[in-house]
Order: sequence, then structure tokens, then C-alpha cells
Amino acid sequence: MDFTRFFLYMALAAISYLMLLAWQEDYPPTVDNGQQFVGEQITNGNSDIPAAPSPQTSATVNAESDLPQATSAPQSAELPAVVEAAEISGNTVEVHTDTLALNIDLNGGDITYLALPQYLLELEGNDDPFVILSNFNARSYVAQSGLIGNNGIDSPDRAQYSSADDSYSLSENSDSLTVDLHALTDNGVNITKRYTFHRGSYLIDISYLVDNQSPNTWQANVFGQIKRDPFDDPSDAGGFGRTYLGFVTTSSDDPYIKVEFDDIDDGVASHDIEGGWIGFSQHYFISAWVPDSSTVNRISMRRNNLNQYFGGFTSSAFTVEPGQSGSHTVQYYAGPKDQYALGEISPNLELTIDYGFLWFLAAPMYWVLRQIESFVRNWGFSIILLTVLVKAAFYKLSETQYRSMANMRRLMPKMQQLKESYGDDKMKLQKATMEMYKKEKINPFGGCLPMLVQMPVFIALYWVLMESVELRHAPFMLWLTDLSVRDPYFILPILMGVSMYLQTSLSPTSPDPMQAKVMKFMPIAMTLLFLWFPAGLVLYWLTNGLLGILQQWYITRKIETEAELKKG
Repeated sequence: MDFTRFFLYMALAAISYLMLLAWQEDYPPTVDNGQQFVGEQITNGNSDIPAAPSPQTSATVNAESDLPQATSAPQSAELPAVVEAAEISGNTVEVHTDTLALNIDLNGGDITYLALPQYLLELEGNDDPFVILSNFNARSYVAQSGLIGNNGIDSPDRAQYSSADDSYSLSENSDSLTVDLHALTDNGVNITKRYTFHRGSYLIDISYLVDNQSPNTWQANVFGQIKRDPFDDPSDAGGFGRTYLGFVTTSSDDPYIKVEFDDIDDGVASHDIEGGWIGFSQHYFISAWVPDSSTVNRISMRRNNLNQYFGGFTSSAFTVEPGQSGSHTVQYYAGPKDQYALGEISPNLELTIDYGFLWFLAAPMYWVLRQIESFVRNWGFSIILLTVLVKAAFYKLSETQYRSMANMRRLMPKMQQLKESYGDDKMKLQKATMEMYKKEKINPFGGCLPMLVQMPVFIALYWVLMESVELRHAPFMLWLTDLSVRDPYFILPILMGVSMYLQTSLSPTSPDPMQAKVMKFMPIAMTLLFLWFPAGLVLYWLTNGLLGILQQWYITRKIETEAELKKG
């Protein structure tokens, strides 16, 4: 063995490792959700509020305004969009529950700030909660809602509300909290915008209670929309495998529609749907409006000339006769992407946890992963056990694959002899090789099919781990305190590269020199790639590789023993 070369390689590896650690210290992963911006709140001089469509209308976009125009039936005149957005007043109501901390602006009753106390901004910090909604100089992400149309109080100016208190908290012995905002009206119609919060829930009920003591029929449309600047995903820790960032919705023709900022720039047609939902999706978290499922709602998206993007709904008009009372309730969700919680809120909302085209494999695997975690109470060990179960389920297929590889490895000396015998005569070499395969009863492609069958399962498991919010800030052991970010010392990726090298050494060497070089370089390339992957994903690949080595070594030894017994 060339010890000089060995020590040079080891020294190069050590220097490279130290350089990686120094680079990470100088350029650590950053998590930015806008909390550092504490300047003046945004004043929007453009119109934010959509005009209410009549039952036959369709929304269009006015290039000079951020508002959709309500285009009436052909025989009617076009309704002008004259709503002017008022400045955010700064007069807010604070609400605190076990799951939410938010501010409601009394000018319009919009949610201008929303944080999640159970999800930290950073694992190592000052216990600041992760913020979804905020409205500061550098960015705006707010949830707006109100009443528009014939008697809507949010047009032409936003409704002005009052509240009995400026701060509300969910008490320890209560399961719900109600916050009433009273509109300032002088036409004999009393309107209350009621927010209802529930313990352990990220879903908010928003009801409009209308007491019509006027002599006229009252009519309005409820709207809800998300306004957001196109800033990056604050819940993405960086690296490869970035997930989707953009608006999401559903329709009667397509259960799950993704609409990116660029798509809105090009123009997106509105559509009507009974019930439905519209939200904004980012890695691990989502905010979504869920209108009344019994009414027809118009879903639309647009951009204003301040480069702010809007996605929302406008409900069918609801009426309250003179001397009567009525109400209309919508819901707003802001929280983690919990597959089962979202599925209970509205049909197809759980599809925002995007497992791709292999969702039918990923969904049950996610269920199994959660069941395992409920017993072991550690997501790292849960990933290891799930990988073991998947490997066990495909043991027979893997055995066929490794048996084929072991037989090919056993025949490598004979193949080398054939190559030396026939030299450059490729036709005779190929014929002799096939005769040898036939004599030894070996299918050279026997290891390919089992590997192809297993690949969809492992890809689905990859997306399960990529999309699971449970892995965010989830510790494993020792230095691995967060499975959703890369290994801070790159130990897991290096171990994974070593395992790949061992697997390569157990596999038969390709007779093609170029292909043999590629296979030798593959562990290095994969190690460099996986340096930036979340630790949970690398743990999965490492476990899978180690199990593969054990299985391949066992089957190879078994075949070699059988061959020796036949010779004896």
C-alpha cells in the first residue's frame, strides 16, 4: 500500500473539512421573517379592496389600478373601481391564544401581524416566535377582509371599528375566545365583525353580524384576500430542494392549483366555485381563506403597481331584510402544514402539502412515520425505523438485485480472461460473454428491475421528509439539534459518502473504463451535493446506505459460500 499517497489524501480531506467549517461560520444559514424591520408601517396609496361582482360578472384587471373591475352584464354600464385604501391606523387590538399572537387593525378589521408561539423563529435565539403575517417597510404580508357591494361598509373607504378592549387573551379554563369589533355606522344598521379563536387551533372564524333596523333591505358581499410582497420564503433554511412559494387554490376542474408570482404578472383568470379556498404556501407553513362552503365564491389574483400581489375571494351577496338580523361566516387559517388538520377544514386543502405525483405513496408513509414517532418520541429514530421498515418490505426485491450483482462480481475474473482472449474483436467478445451468462444462468440485467421498482418509494419518502413540518427544529441526538437544516459539522454527509464508497466497492466493476471512473467519482459528487441537504434527509440516505451494505455483504457471502460448496 502506498502510505505516502494515503496520508496525502487524508491531509487533503482534513483541510477540506476544516475549510467547510470555517465557511459555515462565516456564512451561516439565515432565517429571515421580517422581524428585524421595525420602521414605519406601509402606507398604500393604491386601492387594495376588490369591487363586488354581480352574479353575472367576471373580474378583469385595470392596468392603472391594483383593483379588479366588476364588469356587469352586456346591457349594463361598467362599475368604476373607486375604493381608495386608507392608511393603516396603528390603532390595533392584540389577541393572544395558546397557538396564535396577532394584531387586528381597527381600520378595516384586517390582521396585520400574526405569529406562532409554538414555533420559534430560530432554535438558538431569544425565543422569538415565527412570524407569518407582518406589515413593515421592507415587506407586507397581511390578511384583509370586509364587506363590499351595495351596502358594504368597506367601500369607498375602509370600515372604522371600535373594540371594548385593546387586548384579549384566551384564559386557561376556556376553549374559545371571542373578539367583537363594532362598526361605526349611522344608517340604522348595526354591524359586528366577530373573530372567534379556539384552543389548540390555527383556524379563525370571522363572522359578520348584521342587525338591520333601517327601512331598506341591506345587501353586501364578503371578501377575503391575502396581500403579499414578493419576498423570499422566511421558513426556508436554504440549500437544495427548495419547496414551492406562491399562491394556491382549488377549482371544480383542478383540485390543486399553484400560481406563482410570474403567473400573476402574465394575468390569471378568475373562477367561480361553490365553497373553495385560496391561500399562500411556503415551506412548512400556509395561510388560507376558506369562504362559506354553501355559497358560490369568486377566486381571483392580481398585482398592483406597487408590486404587491393579491389572492382572494369574493362571496355571493347576502341580504338582510328590514327589521331582521343576519350573519355570514368565513374562516382564515394561518399555521403549519398539518396534513390531517388541513384535510378537515376544506376539501383538497391538504394537497398544499405537495408530495408531487407520488402522493399516493407519500401520504401513507407519512402516516406510518407519525405512528412510529408517537411511540419513540424522536423524529431521528423514527426516520431510521421507517427506513428499516421500507427496506424490510423490499427485502426480496433487493435480494434479487444484490444476488445478480454478486454473481456478476463472481464472474469478473472470467470476463477479464475473455477480454484478454478476444482483444478488440467486440463481436466475438459479446458472443462469448452471452454464452457464459447462459451457462452460468445469470441475467446481467437482473438487478435493474428491482432497483427501478424501489425508486418511487424512496423518492416519495424523500418528499415526506422534505415537507414534514414536524422535522423543523426537531432534535435527534448529540450535535444534531434540528433535522430540518444541514448538519453543522457535515458529519452525516461525510458518513453517507463513505457508505456509498463501500457500496461501490462491493459492486462489480464495470468493464467500461469510463463508466468505472464515473462510479468511483459518484460517492464524492453525492457527498458534495448532500452537504447542504437537511440533516433528516441525509440521515435517511445514510441509513438506507448502511442497510444496503449489510444486505449486499450478507448476500454476497452467501453466494460465494454456495459457489465454493458446488466446487467441493
